[in-house]
Amino acid sequence: MSGIVFNIQPYSLHDGPGIRTIVFLKGCYLRCRWCSNPESQEFYPQVYLDSKKCIHNKGCSFCCAVCRWNAVDDAVLDHTACNNCGECVALCPSGALNIYGKTMTVDEVIDKVEKESSFYDRSKGGLTLSGGEPFAQGEFAIDILKEAKKRKINTAAETCGFCNRNILREAARYLDYIMFDIKCMDSKKHTEYTGQSNQIILENLEMLFNDFPSLHKHIRTPVIPTFNDNKKDISKIAEFLKGRNNYTYELLPYHRFGQDKYKLLGKDYPDFPEKLNEQLFKELKTLL
Repeated sequence: MSGIVFNIQPYSLHDGPGIRTIVFLKGCYLRCRWCSNPESQEFYPQVYLDSKKCIHNKGCSFCCAVCRWNAVDDAVLDHTACNNCGECVALCPSGALNIYGKTMTVDEVIDKVEKESSFYDRSKGGLTLSGGEPFAQGEFAIDILKEAKKRKINTAAETCGFCNRNILREAARYLDYIMFDIKCMDSKKHTEYTGQSNQIILENLEMLFNDFPSLHKHIRTPVIPTFNDNKKDISKIAEFLKGRNNYTYELLPYHRFGQDKYKLLGKDYPDFPEKLNEQLFKELKTLL
């Protein structure tokens, strides 16, 4: 079994208990306007060019010579013409051309994760599957979790909840911890800002509460200016969770960390305010 992985990040302290290695799988069905990982959205590898590293002005033209699609010229990559074959990436001497995503087998992934096993033992950490939406590559994600369990590695996952219910149910059998995002209870607003209704998301969370009561659920809401940065939206989410067992709830402050990646992929960054109102965020946290 193999799938598309766009990053494996060790030594993370913010994506589950203890010290963890995060495996980022490519592909997501949502198109959240504020997404900080735009490179995670598509289900295929994507070539990008960092013009700051390009040495085209020093006479380098390897990429231009090899590209059969005429997609790159004068330190500019035409994403509409590029077919993401990666031939230019292999020849780029300065590292200006690179690619988000590569095919990896389950064993290749777990072998990398297992290298940090000494840190997991001491901190009660382990593997975290993330994305994109990791369960969009359902069978691959499940097989990674199965192999991790065989090697006695603690498992966690971050999910937007918009995925096949049977895939999520099967994956939950091999999870020790799950981080699940609820962005908004208003389905119409959810569709407007993410491209999809929240119905499947809420039904999947209900399934996890009903069928996997012993699995700890860490529910998260990214607080986004003009979307859900108000007491009405946050109160509705808190009310939905009230009375349930074995969960924690966290508000995540809006940030613009992914802004530069939009430029690398030839995309415009969404028009959101620069910062979240800090005082308002503090007030919203009192609603939890």
